[in-house]
Amino acid sequence: MASSVLSVFETYQKARVAFVQSVADLATRAQNIEIMQNAGVMQLLRPLLLDNVPSIQQSSALALGRLANYSDDLAEAVVGNEILPQLVYSLSEQNRFYKKAAAFVLRAVAKHSPELAQAVVDSGALESLVVCLEEFDPSVKEAAAWALGYIAGHTGELAQAVVDAGAVPLLVLCVQEPEISLKRIAASALSDIAKHSPELAQAVVDASAVTYLAALITHPDTKLKRQVCMGLAQVAKHSVDLAEVVVEAEIFPKILNCLKDTDAYVQKNASTCIREVAKHTPELAKLIVNAGGASALVEYISEAKGHSRLPGIMALGFIAAFSETLALAVVVSKGVTPLKDALITEPEDHIKAASAWALGQVGRHSPDHARALAENEVLRVLLANYMHEANSADLRTKSKRALKAILKKCTHLPALEPLLKEAPIEIQKYILEQFAKTLPHDQQARRTFVQSGGLPLVCQLAEDADGKLAEHIKGIQDCYPPEIVEYYSPNYANQLMKKIDEFNPAQ
Repeated sequence: MASSVLSVFETYQKARVAFVQSVADLATRAQNIEIMQNAGVMQLLRPLLLDNVPSIQQSSALALGRLANYSDDLAEAVVGNEILPQLVYSLSEQNRFYKKAAAFVLRAVAKHSPELAQAVVDSGALESLVVCLEEFDPSVKEAAAWALGYIAGHTGELAQAVVDAGAVPLLVLCVQEPEISLKRIAASALSDIAKHSPELAQAVVDASAVTYLAALITHPDTKLKRQVCMGLAQVAKHSVDLAEVVVEAEIFPKILNCLKDTDAYVQKNASTCIREVAKHTPELAKLIVNAGGASALVEYISEAKGHSRLPGIMALGFIAAFSETLALAVVVSKGVTPLKDALITEPEDHIKAASAWALGQVGRHSPDHARALAENEVLRVLLANYMHEANSADLRTKSKRALKAILKKCTHLPALEPLLKEAPIEIQKYILEQFAKTLPHDQQARRTFVQSGGLPLVCQLAEDADGKLAEHIKGIQDCYPPEIVEYYSPNYANQLMKKIDEFNPAQ
């Protein structure tokens, strides 16, 4: 009799095991999810989280995690069925396999939205997850770090909650562990905390995270390097002081080598970090240039395409913006050509706009800087982007601003003359300003201006000109004898005909 009773219980146990394992397996395939949801799988799994058999608990947690991971609706169903408190309650009591599975559920719920992440926090999960970071088993630490990173990534408030729970020093310890995957996840979580505000970045800095992250720039693991470069970027972006902390961790010239990495994401994240350092002060920009950063960035944007190019383009723009010397470093490093190439070939307007802005920062300093751009046909490309009505308003605005800034310094007349014929009146005035400045002092240029058709065009424009444009035109016309100006004026032919009509040979 006893054996038959035990047999019933054994059968029941085997059925529970088979059920949760099957559900966990079925949940890996998207086509099964809706069917299981409609069948009330959440309600069936919930009591099994408290089962007295550890393997059933683990498998039910794994199944719930896979379901919650699939969509925000299912994640909300986990919250709505009050499963989170059960998970958190038993998290500290169970074995490492269960802890890993439970942390997976919390991560899967938290990832979808700030609201769901807040629900995880409200369930009391943070304290339990932080305790898991102190576990001996690396996989438990990894699962907890992953969940904490997803929570922190949404908002500054959630990131602050993670900091307040004491996660940061333990995440820094995880970065120092030998397991590569744990290093990656911990570095990513620190990045997710630091990105929101200077205060949160400072919390990461205060735990000595930057020192340990910087030491991993040369690590052979590609995915780890991605996270490290981005983590350093997220710290550096907020302020001069934080950027200096990153620089003082001796990331240069090591991070420049990452621009040549075989992985496109490593390259992009490294260039993002360089950009976030470069943007703050001339001193930091100079430090990058002195380390060989200008040449490295130029080489990078020459090879990269699309969004990967963008941080490198911005970095060169920030460097060039600070001074003539730094802008010259971009020119000498042959940075003008790839910036122009991006302006021509990139399909997305916001990348083109960044290139236009960067070129403007290079060319606005002096006639020599402007000439370097003019001789590379940059002015015509900027003009074309400004005049193309299908381009975005931002691209057209940045192209116009860059063109205006360069033209105000450009005294290289051979580049300006063809532009004069193509440009609309709002650009012509900047071009004519340079001719008005230069022609009085250059006899050959005055002759060339007439031969090329510049003077006739100016005389034509004079008919309707006013304001600054009229002032520049008069300055140009004053460089020539009145009879020459009269000859090239639009009404000259009519005046000649009038004189013929008035002429009487019999008199």
